[in-house]
Amino acid sequence: MTGPKSTPRGEHAPAPGATWERPRIEVVIPDDTPDPRPGRAERRALARAARRTK
Repeated sequence: MTGPKSTPRGEHAPAPGATWERPRIEVVIPDDTPDPRPGRAERRALARAARRTK
């Protein structure tokens, strides 16, 4: 008798360097820069809210 086809696989070691601490890079954005364009989901939410207020 064979085992089920959904037998879980064993654990494997992560790729080399995947668990190392990586330095965080801070990006300074000046206050006078314009706000970035909102993403698609945010634009759709704003449009949906605008339709509800009409």
